[in-house]
Amino acid sequence: MISYPAINPVALSLGPLQIHWYGIMYLLAFAGAYFLATRNSQRPWSPIKKTQVEDLIVYGAWGVILGGRLGYMFFYNGDKWLADPAMLFRIWEGGMSFHGGLIGVATAVFMYGRKNKVAFFGLTDFVVPLVPAGLFFGRIGNFIGGELYGRATDVPWAMVFPSDPTQLARHPSQLYEALLEGLVLFLIINWYARKPRLFGEVTGLFLVLYGFFRFMVEFVRQPDAQFIGQSGLIESLNWMTRGQTLCIPMMLLGLWLMRKSIVGLAGKTN
Repeated sequence: MISYPAINPVALSLGPLQIHWYGIMYLLAFAGAYFLATRNSQRPWSPIKKTQVEDLIVYGAWGVILGGRLGYMFFYNGDKWLADPAMLFRIWEGGMSFHGGLIGVATAVFMYGRKNKVAFFGLTDFVVPLVPAGLFFGRIGNFIGGELYGRATDVPWAMVFPSDPTQLARHPSQLYEALLEGLVLFLIINWYARKPRLFGEVTGLFLVLYGFFRFMVEFVRQPDAQFIGQSGLIESLNWMTRGQTLCIPMMLLGLWLMRKSIVGLAGKTN
């Protein structure tokens, strides 16, 4: 077993003001997205110009925050939210959903595209290479905060998280996700997007790979038990988590986008 590096979740205190590591990770995520978007906007086939990057990042940031929070309420705490609608605004209690954030960003990109007359999938293909870096920083923030840890295990690298009331040795699943959804996904998507692709191809590959990586990590991540019984699993299937069910339509959409692009390419070749 490896000792959990108990890092104070508060990075800096300035009187009554506390700056949390999780907030810093969000700032790093948006800064990284801005840097990558600025660089990628200089490619000849970029759907937007360098001067348009700042507005796109602002739209995306609002999509992440609003979509992530609403998605967490809808996907993971629907009953509680209906009973207490004000909990949506109690952000200090935590709770963000990647799948909700994805829908939020897609909505923001759609609105930005309509305003600037840019094709939707042309924009999403530009945006998705920016996302894995943000996912990496977000999962590191989860790890520092000792949240979203894995299931109990006896692997040599298991850790005991201070926030876990059971104090069992668990998978550091946040680090698994940082590696797969962050670093590995970043390398693959940015390699694939290094040259022009048909609209939707890069987006489709992102959806398939993220969905697959998340689906697999869910097998070792502690399931959400607040709405599906003591097991934390979907009882009718007896093994799938809520995160896995949300990944299935995501992967199917990604496969459809990639197939559509491949068929379109074949048609043009003929």
